[in-house]
Amino acid sequence: MKIVLATTNKGKIQEIKKLLQDYDLTLLSLKDFKLGPIPETGKTFKENALLKARTVSEKTGEIALADDSGLVVPYLNGEPGVYSARYSGDNATDAQNNAKLLKKLKNTSLKDRQAFFICVIALWTPGGKHFCVEGKWEGFIATHPKGEHGFGYDPIFVDKQTGLHAAQLSLEQKNKISHRAKALQAFLKKWPEFLKNLKES
Repeated sequence: MKIVLATTNKGKIQEIKKLLQDYDLTLLSLKDFKLGPIPETGKTFKENALLKARTVSEKTGEIALADDSGLVVPYLNGEPGVYSARYSGDNATDAQNNAKLLKKLKNTSLKDRQAFFICVIALWTPGGKHFCVEGKWEGFIATHPKGEHGFGYDPIFVDKQTGLHAAQLSLEQKNKISHRAKALQAFLKKWPEFLKNLKES
């Protein structure tokens, strides 16, 4: 079965493909359909995930899977939130986004640096059937970046359980504990029943 991943983010594509490699799915990307990024105009992760999945499904005529994720710092009233990828501006680099967040949290206590990643995954079919799941990864923001792996805020996000920066984790390690891994696990629990109902309808 074909599923189009509604993202152009290479890091996300790599993680999703790795997590779904044992399933009988042909995963395509927006590039396979010569499509660019879908504008994220929603006010929540769920709104954005559904918007991207629906748009891509309608444009390709295939089942689409969209992920909207980001980092949430309660002390900063939920920033960067849905603006995680463009925290420092529309064409901001990961390093610029990280630097802005570190600056905002300068001289704050560990309690104020508590944070979590959230990932909402939405699936949309050409017939309009859809569902959403989410995953969460708890941690805190470090005072400086560390690690060579990952992308986004991984260099400054510290996993609560291991005490390691997300960028210090290998893809295999990250895929056992991350917000995206948890969301995809929830997706895979729902998928068989959803597929059964899809075939019966």
